Amino acid sequence: MTLEILKNKEELRDLIDAYAYLSDEKKISEVMGLFTPDTTYKVYMGDFLAANVSGIESMEKEFNGHASLVKTYFTMNGQHTVKIDGDTATGVSFSQLKMVREVEGKNTITDYSVKYDDKYVRQNGKWLIKERIGYFIIVEDRPLSN
Repeated sequence: MTLEILKNKEELRDLIDAYAYLSDEKKISEVMGLFTPDTTYKVYMGDFLAANVSGIESMEKEFNGHASLVKTYFTMNGQHTVKIDGDTATGVSFSQLKMVREVEGKNTITDYSVKYDDKYVRQNGKWLIKERIGYFIIVEDRPLSN
């Protein structure tokens, strides 16, 4: 493995981690800077296509709407495997997300186990997400005890 490949893998992992950090902090406009302007973003809940957004403007509106309903996000990233081909790459990553929302005056926590299939491109020396498909594999809701 060459130094260039290792550098690209590290940059792609940093991209995925930045997505989690900025999303957890609800810095949606900064999250949009991680995507290409013509990006596509899909979310599957089981077999159901729950979201299908194209372009930064639509995605930012969608993300802001979702973030307004969530009190707290917490994300932990796990495995991240990439295949790099010049200025393009594909990747698979796994995350555990927690979202706290208020439902009928009480806090509820939802745990999500998510697999992401990504396509990346390097533009002007910076890796960006061109396409992201999130597969929400396990979803668990429960009252938050504290």
